[in-house]
Amino acid sequence: MHRILSLALATLLAAAPTLAPATARAANVSAAQAEAKEVAKSQGNCTPAKVDVLSYSIGREGQTVFKVGCSEDKEAFVLVQCRSRICTLLR
Repeated sequence: MHRILSLALATLLAAAPTLAPATARAANVSAAQAEAKEVAKSQGNCTPAKVDVLSYSIGREGQTVFKVGCSEDKEAFVLVQCRSRICTLLR
């Protein structure tokens, strides 16, 4: 029994470094989502409703592209690109 627990603990500890970056990436996307809503509102003349992630890339020049739905019209949306927490309106 002790050996099984030791093996399970060793497996968990080996996987821990791969779990932390995933959590950090999710936090970055969440932080950028608020910035994307602000850009949609201020530059896109859009009152933000639903926000979807269209693309997400990691690395040295990682970026996230959000599709921000506008509450004024069901069909209207804007695209916002965020690199780190600096966001720009694409469309």
